[in-house]
Amino acid sequence: MRAVVIDADGHFQLERRPEPVAGPGEVVVRVRAAGLNAADLQQARGDYPAPPGWPSDVPGLEVAGEVEQVGSAVTGISAGDRVMALVGGGGHAERITVPADLLLPVPEALSWEEAGGFPEAFSTAWDALVTQAGVRAGDRVLITGAAGGVGTAMVQVAAVSGAYTVASVRRPELHDRVRALAPDGARVDVVTPADEAEHGPYDVIVELVGGQDCLRRVPLLRSRGKVLIVGVQAGATVPLRMFDLMLVRGQLIGTTIRGRPHAEKALLAGLVRTSVVPLLADGRVRVPVDTAFSLDRYADGYARLAGPGKFGKVVLTCG
Repeated sequence: MRAVVIDADGHFQLERRPEPVAGPGEVVVRVRAAGLNAADLQQARGDYPAPPGWPSDVPGLEVAGEVEQVGSAVTGISAGDRVMALVGGGGHAERITVPADLLLPVPEALSWEEAGGFPEAFSTAWDALVTQAGVRAGDRVLITGAAGGVGTAMVQVAAVSGAYTVASVRRPELHDRVRALAPDGARVDVVTPADEAEHGPYDVIVELVGGQDCLRRVPLLRSRGKVLIVGVQAGATVPLRMFDLMLVRGQLIGTTIRGRPHAEKALLAGLVRTSVVPLLADGRVRVPVDTAFSLDRYADGYARLAGPGKFGKVVLTCG
């Protein structure tokens, strides 16, 4: 099979790899689409290695496709089933072996491109906002970098949870598209970073960008508010005026999914399967696809991922 491989110099190459084989508790998925994420670029730079048990040099954290092989201990899954999954790596290939308890069903009406961009973004959004931050109806939530893949998922998860959502988007030309993500009856305001303070204070601030100035938002918290650090593509080392955090009795929560033990990932997959996939099937949330590139055009896909002005997910398709 063909797979994108990170070489010794941190460059992406398309190479041939052996066909995968399903172990007892696994399935082999014929990948039809796979989302691209900032973690893929971080892995190529050597900043974010794959966890044990996953390919160390093949990027790709989310896949969608058809089951081709079913392991001897797997029940309830058959060859030909349409599935998607958040994986530890190896997704940017024509086939991948996936533990069966990580699989999610693909709703019938969903395209492969949309399915390929769903697992990482919406698992991250649900885990951070609902499980960790405990977002409730009436909360005021600020989401930075809200036009990207995870950002658009965060906006929708916050909105369907009943929160008043403020989406911070640097490019005004994307504001209407982000605002249109709001489900019926939900309130989503879209602002530039300079206008965030006017809509505060916030119960939850979601940081998806990082960089030197990201924690300047701490004073925008309400008492006992939370800052969720989810993305640091613009920089992972920041100064913090600790007295600002102390004054609001705030919580600073860092989170990532990739390095968690398998049992925790399976538990999260179960939550997404029962709580988020039905919202997707009913059309209450959706996966905006910025662009889709064939596997042969992987270099264009990574270039688009690294570039500015994206709305939603960048996806690789594999036929």
